[in-house]
Amino acid sequence: MTSLASKASQNQYQTLGLLRLSLNFLKSFSTTTSASPSTPSPAPASSSTKPKRRKKKNLFEVAQFLPNWGIGYHMAKTHWANVSYEITKINLYKDGKHGKAWGIVHKDGLPATDAPRKISGVHKRCWRYIPSLSKSVESTPKVTAPREIAPTDEVQAA
Repeated sequence: MTSLASKASQNQYQTLGLLRLSLNFLKSFSTTTSASPSTPSPAPASSSTKPKRRKKKNLFEVAQFLPNWGIGYHMAKTHWANVSYEITKINLYKDGKHGKAWGIVHKDGLPATDAPRKISGVHKRCWRYIPSLSKSVESTPKVTAPREIAPTDEVQAA
């Protein structure tokens, strides 16, 4: 019984060896024909004419590159016409790509409301920054240079 089992295992090893040899032969044959320098290989179709599509950004991915996370700047969805939000407040989650945002609605460049409201759809990937309506002058805090106070007579006497 053991001799039959050993003969069967030898036959399996021989067939596996022949199978490996034939596969290696086919592999070497296929690499030599495709690697010949005389035949130019065609370029892949995806890189020839079609540019890679850019991934659109949500509101927080757009705002992260603006100063102070975009507070005071105008943003709008790409399909909106003449409507934007001036960002007034952002609550950002830990990952930096999600959160909540509030802003003042602007229509045709003029504020439509006085009070800020929560912006809906901030996680949708269709937001853009509007540079023409950048930070408005009223919302920017004015920085004044400190004045030098003239020394009084009491300070000079001391």
